Amino acid sequence: METRFTFALGLALAAAQAFGAVYYVAVDGSDSAAGTKDKPFATLNKANKVVSAGDTVWIRGGIYDLHDTVFYERYKMTAGILLTTSGESDNKRIHYLAYPGERPIFDAANLPVAAGEEHSDGTPEGAMYTSPIVIAAKYLHLKGFEVRNTPMIHNSNSGIFIYASKHIFLEQIDSHHNAGPGFFANDGADDGGGHIFLNCDAHDNYDPLGWQGDGENADGFGAHYQKPGQGDTTKFIGCRAWWNSDDGFDFINQEFPVVLENCYAMGNGYSDYGHGNPSHGNGHGIKMGESTLGGGRHTIKFCVAWKNKATGFYANYTGVGSKWINNTSYMNVDRSFSMASTLFDSEGNRLADVAPLTGDKAHVLKNNIAFPNKLSQIGTCWEKISSQNIDHYVDCPAGENNSWNLDLDLTEDDFVSLDDPSMTVTGEDLSTIPGMLGPRNADGSLPNVDFLKLKEGSRAIDKGEDVGLPFEGSAPDLGAFEYGSQVTSIAARPNRSTEMPGSAAVFDLQGRHLGTLQTMPKKPGVYLVRHRNFLQKMYIK
Repeated sequence: METRFTFALGLALAAAQAFGAVYYVAVDGSDSAAGTKDKPFATLNKANKVVSAGDTVWIRGGIYDLHDTVFYERYKMTAGILLTTSGESDNKRIHYLAYPGERPIFDAANLPVAAGEEHSDGTPEGAMYTSPIVIAAKYLHLKGFEVRNTPMIHNSNSGIFIYASKHIFLEQIDSHHNAGPGFFANDGADDGGGHIFLNCDAHDNYDPLGWQGDGENADGFGAHYQKPGQGDTTKFIGCRAWWNSDDGFDFINQEFPVVLENCYAMGNGYSDYGHGNPSHGNGHGIKMGESTLGGGRHTIKFCVAWKNKATGFYANYTGVGSKWINNTSYMNVDRSFSMASTLFDSEGNRLADVAPLTGDKAHVLKNNIAFPNKLSQIGTCWEKISSQNIDHYVDCPAGENNSWNLDLDLTEDDFVSLDDPSMTVTGEDLSTIPGMLGPRNADGSLPNVDFLKLKEGSRAIDKGEDVGLPFEGSAPDLGAFEYGSQVTSIAARPNRSTEMPGSAAVFDLQGRHLGTLQTMPKKPGVYLVRHRNFLQKMYIK
């Protein structure tokens, strides 16, 4: 049987869904209607009541004014949209998708916010949190819409809140201008996690009125409370976080490994399109920690962090190191990389104020660029153990083949461009201006711009270590962008066998390697193709 690779928007869904029922939701619909294209429902809450595994809900374009809430008893919170009906597997999901060529916008400006303060009293009136979209299910796929303007009274409210869920696939979703995190995954229950955030954006989120402080909790993306050995790994691929009042990506209290790949973080710690400086916003670009039980050994690769108020890449006093591979940190206000760590016992009790991680717990840092080379807790670490009256500096791992190990002292001449709207423009919506944070490609992939890419002759070319990923030349380059890596946009070539320059690895949606593009299995389904500096969905039918 001939296998064909299809990428066009109109054909993609046919491969993704398992021939289930099809429903429609529209701004001018009615929940008493049949849910057909001509007679659509008005809300996703109605669709949630009728769908089954394999079904698809097409969401027509327009602004959906969320002005009613549903009480979610299990978590004692309220929601504008509550999705609780589950699919059966990764290949038999329930799909909530923007109708082709249209943009649904879920606006929460008029969403009634519960008045609960620090703790819920168990009633809808006393609920602690409210979110426009709450997901408490398994095997869902959401794609192609915006969530915005979530309000708050005392507590920070997430744009999209995932609770006790499994294998939720969020794709090309933009969560912005919320009074709390853009996306928040709470996987503290058994058998959770395994989510994929593909080509999603979280920006301009700011919680000014929180009881914990001005700007304290409005991260772009968060994954939290998953315990060691519990569930599956959550992945963030091609996601961007900018001008969130707290951090871009934050995984405190996450004790199960998370993967970040090809993600960007810029200007976090600020608000109001870069004009505001909230007093309690931390301002780290990518914060991976803190793990107290030793399960949070995350992987961060091919990511870029620039112009954040604090550090670009931050370990946040974790008790176990993460893997930092081929990342670029540029012009962050404090440190480029800060591997600040400490020690905990088996029950999570803190043993030191600050301590280096060594041996199997040490951070792995390979092929990274810090420009300029501003580092903390790398090579030389501060050790402070008050109970033993220890307070001094000691040697600690510095990584291998990074810009600081090689004393490259990179300059502007090593890059094609250091010019991007995000470096100079404030007071405007960056998502509308062409650049690293501007409009995405038609297939949702990241913009292809010259910012921070290596120039011919750059001293960072071929200076890396082979870590088993595709590269050009005699050795991998340093940083997030491989010089000479050229890939034709798959989305522009529908209904044709795909040929890609260099090598391309194929994975299922949970990251299991299936082989190369030429030798992969012929089973119909949804897959991820990864070339260096490129990752995209692929459908086989």
